[in-house]
Formats: sequence, structure tokens, C-alpha cells
Amino acid sequence: MPSIHNRTFDEISLGDTAAVQRTLQARDVRAWAAAFGEVDPFADAGDMHGAAGILTAILTSLVGSDLPGPGSSIRSTAVQVRAALPIGTVLTVRLTVREKRAGEGLVILAGQCTDPAGQQIATALLEVVAPTTRRQRDLPEHRLEGLLERGRGLKPMLTGVVHPCSAESLSGAIEAAEAGLIVPVLFGPEAELRQVAAAAKLDLSDCRIVPTDGPEESALKAAMAAGAREVQVLMKGSLHTDVLLHAIMLKEAKLRTGRLLSHCTMASIPTYARRVIITDAALNIAPDTDQKRDICQNAIGFALALGIELPKVAVLAAVETVRTKMPASLDGAILAKMADRRQIVGGIVDGPLDLDAAVDAAAARTKRISSPVAGLADILLVPNIEAGNMVYKNLAFMADAQIAGLVVGARVPVVLTSRADTADARRFSAAAAVLYADALARDPARILPEPEE
Repeated sequence: MPSIHNRTFDEISLGDTAAVQRTLQARDVRAWAAAFGEVDPFADAGDMHGAAGILTAILTSLVGSDLPGPGSSIRSTAVQVRAALPIGTVLTVRLTVREKRAGEGLVILAGQCTDPAGQQIATALLEVVAPTTRRQRDLPEHRLEGLLERGRGLKPMLTGVVHPCSAESLSGAIEAAEAGLIVPVLFGPEAELRQVAAAAKLDLSDCRIVPTDGPEESALKAAMAAGAREVQVLMKGSLHTDVLLHAIMLKEAKLRTGRLLSHCTMASIPTYARRVIITDAALNIAPDTDQKRDICQNAIGFALALGIELPKVAVLAAVETVRTKMPASLDGAILAKMADRRQIVGGIVDGPLDLDAAVDAAAARTKRISSPVAGLADILLVPNIEAGNMVYKNLAFMADAQIAGLVVGARVPVVLTSRADTADARRFSAAAAVLYADALARDPARILPEPEE
């Protein structure tokens, strides 16, 4: 479990600093407005009461997590907003030790918030009583920062980044490399890649470039490299998903396993305090029962690779009873029986379950559902792509869930990036890919098992 440690008063020196970067989204401002009654959440931040509150929250969080850390007590905070809070731009918030008062155990911290250009958004002054003893605080296990910590514990993996000819896709690869997760190998037209990098002020000096003439050749060369074990992970750039998947499924690429490819998304939901995996929200449109068996097995392998020891799968339907006129409920019952007969292995499968019974133990009790999965589901297997996509986007855009997603079922994991993905989502997905690839290399029979017939 990831943890954070404090700095005691005696360990703190003048000039010590701590910093954090945050990308403020419109939904963050809306959430603040809803919680604290801001009349116009999209007013100029310099005139918005919530701006000081949002920045205060970030500053005090940094006090509690880093400087001085757990055990700190904030005596006072003064924030002066100097410019509008930019939406969708990385903010850097920094604390610096300005003064120490030994008699009171007090540390005076100067705070500063700047945008990427270095423009000052706000300044602050905080008086904090520093802890006198060492303390440690475990972070919630369901938060996806744990994936980053585990991923950094492994050797950075050679990752084929396929046709990253946009600022978003190229920066995603560079950010993952800077986080110590991957070593990017870029497949794409070299001149175009360098032009994109120059415009976005990205440094490609640590990236190997494999030149190609277009997206189809980028996908083919990357897939062949993965099949030859020259790269261990594939990451989608700015090409169409079907172009990449077509190359992966070519026989000569040697990436096929005989299993359906499917997409898995791990979501950490602040208001739920658990992680859940949603499948399939992005790839398979209307899977039949046999395809759902593969989707289920793929998701179990994904969960195992990311640290869930005995994944519990809820096969979702609109009801928790079998209805012959509702195909999703029939699939739930069939998949549960397949797991009983070891046609699906590595986890516990039950269905049909409606969503509330799958994730809420009280709802399951009210409905008198006796199930080892009800209320405890780690994996939500949805009926079709529409249901999965709506659940996924509802959590990501309306519930502020942390997200990490992969395509699995091939011999290497595939990171599907999106223009709408946050920087955190790209890093979490890269970390998930590294962990999955490592687990697959160490124990392929556990992650992609052959089901017993």
C-alpha cells in the first residue's frame, strides 16, 4: 500500500520546498460551486469567491501530504488571487519554508501558484504547527497513484508508440517516460514527429524513432516489433483504432492468442472508496455469450495483474433474476455456470446482477440476494458497448474518477489514448500497461489462461 511520511520540525530547514501540479477542470469548479454555493462558477477567477477556496484546498493538501506532512496543524492561511484560474492548464503550486519559530514549533510557509508560462496566479502565507515525531499515513488503496508507485518499481518498459502525430498523443508518451514508466519507441513519419514536438516544446532526445510513411505502416511496424519482443507494450497515437487493431491481429505479427481482444478500464471513484473495472466500454459492440466469456477472462487477468488477488465479476443486467426475454440476464446466468465448470478461471463470477446490487451491499440485502459477488464486485461486465461507455464516461466526467484503461487479450497490452484523456489518465494507463506486461511475462498462464473445456 502506498504511504506518505512527514518531516518533523527539527528536520525542516529554511528554504525547503514542496510542489504539486494540478490540472483544474471545469467539473472541479462545478463541484466546488455545488458544495459551497458559488453563484457563478465560471466567473473570472479573480472575482470568484471559490478561486481562493480551491487554491487554499490545494495548498493545505500539500501541507498535509508533504511539507511538513502527516501530523501538521494549520493555524492560519491567507491566499491572494492575482489572476484568473485557467481551466485545463497545468497549475504548479509550491510551498517554501520562509521562517521557523522554535518556541511555538511554528513553520511559516510562502505559497505560490503559477501557470506553465510562469505567470503568477496566486500567492499565499500559511502558519503551520509542525509535527515533532515521525508519522506515516497510508494512502487509500483504491486510489490509482498506487499503480504509479508499483510501476516505478519496475524497469521502464520499451513501448511502441504508434503514429503519435499530435501534441496530445506525443506528450502522453513523453509524460509516461518522465514518470519513469516507459522508454518510448516512436513509430511514425520522422519529419512530422519532430515538427509536432517542436510546436509543443517536447524533447525527443531520449526517444528512438522508427520512420514510417503513414499510419498503416506505423501500425504494422509497431505490431511486428511487439511480436518480435522488441517492445513490450503498444501505445496508440493519433491513428484510428481499427488501423492499429488490424495490424495487431495480422498472423505475421504473432500477437494473436486465439482470444477476443477487449478493453478494460479501472476506475477509482472518490465517493465509492473502491476500485472497479468496467468491460467492455470501447471495443466490442454487442458481444455474444462466447465473446463475453473471453471478455470476462480478459478482465480477470487484468485485475490480477493490477493487484486484485481474487477478482469478483458481476455480469450486469437490468434485473437480478433470469428473464428469458432479457438476453443480458441469460448471459449472466450462463457465464456464472461457465465459471462453476472452470470454463472461466481465476475469479468468482455471478450474474445476472443489476448495478446497485453489484456495488452496494445494502441494496443486495434489501433485494435478498445471496451472492459472493453482490455488493463486492471488482469487475462490472456490461451487456454492450453503449452501457459500458455510459458507465465509464459518467464516472470519468461526472464523478471525477481516476481512470486507467487497456486493450488486453493479445500478447502485449495496448494503451488506447484519447484526446479527452487527462494527463493523469494517460500516466495511470501507462502504469497499468507496465504492470500488466510484467505480470504477463512472469506468469502468462495466470493472466491469459486457456479455459478448461
